[in-house]
Amino acid sequence: MESDVLAALWAADGPRTAREVREQLPGDLAYTTVLTILSRLHDKGMLVRHREGRGYAYEPARDEASHTAQRMHSLLTGGSDRQAVLARFVSELSEQDEQLLQQLLLSGHDDVPPESRRAPGKR
Repeated sequence: MESDVLAALWAADGPRTAREVREQLPGDLAYTTVLTILSRLHDKGMLVRHREGRGYAYEPARDEASHTAQRMHSLLTGGSDRQAVLARFVSELSEQDEQLLQQLLLSGHDDVPPESRRAPGKR
């Protein structure tokens, strides 16, 4: 459910209240369930919140690409054989993704799309 909440917030064009997030989620989750998920994500540092009326509006602390990259890095550092993990990862890339990775490595990583640079609080 956390991933659904994060996906809804990444798709939004700015901070969203628990009620607004609930409307974007599949199924019929209780408002209190969504509020609990948002609070837990905030406590983990994955969301920032802004006072809005008597409640809060939430948004991701970082963009989706940064979040995914951090998860990948965490998995890589948790393994016992980094070389084997990286070799397997690269061997399973599509040709297009492999070419993109080569371009990024050769360019010094300067090709981060502008949408990945959006700071929290900016619409």
